[in-house]
Amino acid sequence: MEITIHTDGAARGNPGPGGYGAVLQAPGQRKELSGGYRLTTNNRMELLAVIVALEALKIQGSKVTVYTDSRYVADSVEKGWVKTWESKNFKNKKNPDLWIRFLEIYRKHRVSFIWIKGHANHPENERCDQLAVEASFCKELLTDSVYEDLQATDKGNLF
Repeated sequence: MEITIHTDGAARGNPGPGGYGAVLQAPGQRKELSGGYRLTTNNRMELLAVIVALEALKIQGSKVTVYTDSRYVADSVEKGWVKTWESKNFKNKKNPDLWIRFLEIYRKHRVSFIWIKGHANHPENERCDQLAVEASFCKELLTDSVYEDLQATDKGNLF
């Protein structure tokens, strides 16, 4: 079975409150996912959208095409950068917690990425953007604890 996933992430401020949105489609099926965080970045939300969508799949080994407007995500995977980062234990790379989580679920499926231009009238991308932005405005935002802990330890450092 072939599955199509569209994803998007958003942050109001960067860092700031953020959210992700995903639309999963298979023949006769459609599912929308979203979530919001009180302090995060756009790139974290772009990547988390893909992770959450892949984690929602119930059948291992699925053929999946992910459409994203994030060059960060698409290029990191399709150009093999993330595998190089992994081989170097993500030294000096941002978001290692999410990349490790991504690789774990990514390897359970046959996934390809297609980059699409954002805000260019792709209906499913526009829907994902709407889901992500709406999620960033929720009253009960989740805590991106890894990111917030990192921010807390970096504050006050002079060098």
